[in-house]
Amino acid sequence: MSDKTLSNNETNLTPRQIVEALDTYIIGQGDAKKSVAIALRNRWRRLNSDESIRDEIVPNNIILIGPTGVGKTEIARRLAKLAKAPFVKVEASKFTEVGYVGRDVESMIRDLTDIAVAMVKSEMQQRVMKKAAEQVEERLLDLLIPPIRKTAKEPRTGFQTTDSSFDPSDASDDELNHRTREKFREKLQNGELEDRKVEINVQPAGQNPMMQIFGPGGMEEMGVNLQDMLGNLTKGRSKKRQMKISDARPIMLSEETEKLIDHDAANQEAIDRVHNSGIVFIDEIDKIAAGSSGDGRGGPDVSRQGVQRDMLPIVEGSNVTTKYGMVKTDHILFIASGAFHSAKPSDLIPELQGRFPIRVEMDSLTEEDFYNILTRPKNALTKQYIAMLKSEGVDLEFADDALLEIARVAAEVNTSIENIGARRLHTILSTVLEELQFSIPDDISSGKVTIDKAYVDRQLEKLTKDKDLSHYIL
Repeated sequence: MSDKTLSNNETNLTPRQIVEALDTYIIGQGDAKKSVAIALRNRWRRLNSDESIRDEIVPNNIILIGPTGVGKTEIARRLAKLAKAPFVKVEASKFTEVGYVGRDVESMIRDLTDIAVAMVKSEMQQRVMKKAAEQVEERLLDLLIPPIRKTAKEPRTGFQTTDSSFDPSDASDDELNHRTREKFREKLQNGELEDRKVEINVQPAGQNPMMQIFGPGGMEEMGVNLQDMLGNLTKGRSKKRQMKISDARPIMLSEETEKLIDHDAANQEAIDRVHNSGIVFIDEIDKIAAGSSGDGRGGPDVSRQGVQRDMLPIVEGSNVTTKYGMVKTDHILFIASGAFHSAKPSDLIPELQGRFPIRVEMDSLTEEDFYNILTRPKNALTKQYIAMLKSEGVDLEFADDALLEIARVAAEVNTSIENIGARRLHTILSTVLEELQFSIPDDISSGKVTIDKAYVDRQLEKLTKDKDLSHYIL
């Protein structure tokens, strides 16, 4: 993939189209959507700009500021999915300064590269799937039709054909084998032999030793390479197993697609994709800020600042060694997020602040937002419950007054207890529908069930009255 190549999705989407696509899954947060849409489009603009300045154009990294559950992670994840871009989410609080036990910051780039390689190989496997399926069919026929062996005068018996004009005594061994093979091919394609057993070589699952080495970046990469080396030593130790053709086919298909793809080309394309369209989402970045109470002279603040300083060259642009080759981080888009309750973005070290020039304040969700979240997105929770119960033969329906009441309760609980954003809807809906889900299919096996406001009130009555209990349940 050349430097000017991005996925078709990313090339064709305008900022307005990106926002419209995000709107189908995420309610509100217009400023955040606009910022990430511009950042995504700027990749295309950079790759199509004059070559003399292209490498000088750096991405505008973004900090999303707001409480949990307002859509920070979802915006970044949906953006990556929209652009078919390699995406990894990491938690800043999981990293430690080099020299301490824990993950080093370079591991986020290694993880991103692993994801990109898996993504590219999956795409390549889809492209060769038809040819791989043909090769699997030939392998299955080889197992089902062993070569015919006979002496010159040995009569051919046990051969059956629907062709009345065909006389086996006049046919050569090759003709017999070909006709039998084609007959079995027809049966295979019609699914008539799925229960027939064949013997294949299978790589035992879980035989590769697991290993993890913590420490400075090179040591962690060494741990990965040791795993690969030890895995290769045992790779050839396969075992013969008998299994149905229906079970053997996926295993053989995986083997054939693996043989057909060019692994070196896949690795190079994955690295190019990381360079040009990789997205790293750094969650809880406020946890490594010094905080208003820290004086920076000792305690945990020293370690936090160490993580920030280790993170700085990655975000600025540097080379990271991975098992697939050197990865440059200059044009990877970094999106950071945090609630920033006890710290402010200005508590980050100045150098790191400068690498996140775009800051977006996320809006807290209102009662109206909760109602829209329950009704509008393609993956709305209500639609998920309807689909699940549909599998049991029950048609679930939510009355509008029920949805309004659930939205009201969610907004009220978030205000009075703790603001966890849209996640509050998960707890409330699961509580409202708990009794119904338990009754299916024993007591209710089919039919239509309507959830109205009266039903919601009955299910939540005890919790809304008992404030102490609501702290634990809602």
